Amino acid sequence: MNFDELSSFVSNEMRMSHIYQPVMLLTLLEHGGKASQEEIAKAILGNDLSQIDYYENITNQMVGRVLRNHGIVVKEKKNYSLIGIENLSWEQIETLKNLCQQKLNEFVEARGKAIWEHRRKSEGYISGTLKYEVLKRAKFRCELCGISADEKALEVDHIIPRNKDGSDDITNLQSLCYSCNAMKRDRDNTDFREVIKSYEHREHGCLFCEMPKERIIAENALAYAIRDAFPVTEKHTLVIPKRHVASYFELGRPEINASNELLAEIKAEILGADSGVSGFNLGINDGQSAGQTIFHCHIHLVPRRVGDVEKPRGGIRHIIPNKGFY
Repeated sequence: MNFDELSSFVSNEMRMSHIYQPVMLLTLLEHGGKASQEEIAKAILGNDLSQIDYYENITNQMVGRVLRNHGIVVKEKKNYSLIGIENLSWEQIETLKNLCQQKLNEFVEARGKAIWEHRRKSEGYISGTLKYEVLKRAKFRCELCGISADEKALEVDHIIPRNKDGSDDITNLQSLCYSCNAMKRDRDNTDFREVIKSYEHREHGCLFCEMPKERIIAENALAYAIRDAFPVTEKHTLVIPKRHVASYFELGRPEINASNELLAEIKAEILGADSGVSGFNLGINDGQSAGQTIFHCHIHLVPRRVGDVEKPRGGIRHIIPNKGFY
């Protein structure tokens, strides 16, 4: 394959669902056209932000805390410093590096692959193919908090722990991010797969469950946005969780996060398109007595402009006459 063919493939034909293809090609190019599986895997790992996030958590909550408690290191914001490094000679630094390497070698020799079993799960009995099927079934999201694999590393968890005779069958496996899995540990046999399934619930005949695609101006995995059909002001927008749920207070944390992301995105879009917008009202009608007419939760984002009403003071307090003036 010549330069023109390769550059054409990268520029025009490469279809990416993840970072893997360009990282592998970069590694091959940087190694003179040949690289081992391990070298390519290390390159992918170095570009995997979810893994970096995992080990940042390890750094702060485990090793960093231990070394801080012993007075070995100090932390300032996101940076660590070795206390007294300025008093060490080059020879002393080299000696300490060798001591650390010796300690590391002894530990690896004694423990071997068991060091990483907290990341492998099930002591290596779950095949890569089975893990992939579990993650694919969960749409590459944590089945408890809903976070995507792009944002945080996912692990395959035994619903009934192996130490309680749980099997390695796919029916006993679920996808959890490392944070949720760490909180769950091996004492809990809660099945979180129904949580992710609940996000797919739609109600036949519900206007917001059957929204035409052409009306949607923005969306993510759990929520979408449309312009209000009867706007209070220009660009009045609704942010709507995809799951059919009547009340805001029944939303899960992932749905609230998804809705907030869209609110911020639409707010920025409105401000960029209309310099006259100087404020916003956020509103939710929750329940019939609060004025809710479509019983599928939705959040109003109403742009405000100077002079759009004579006396704006009081804002949403005006939902009840004369309560806005105080």
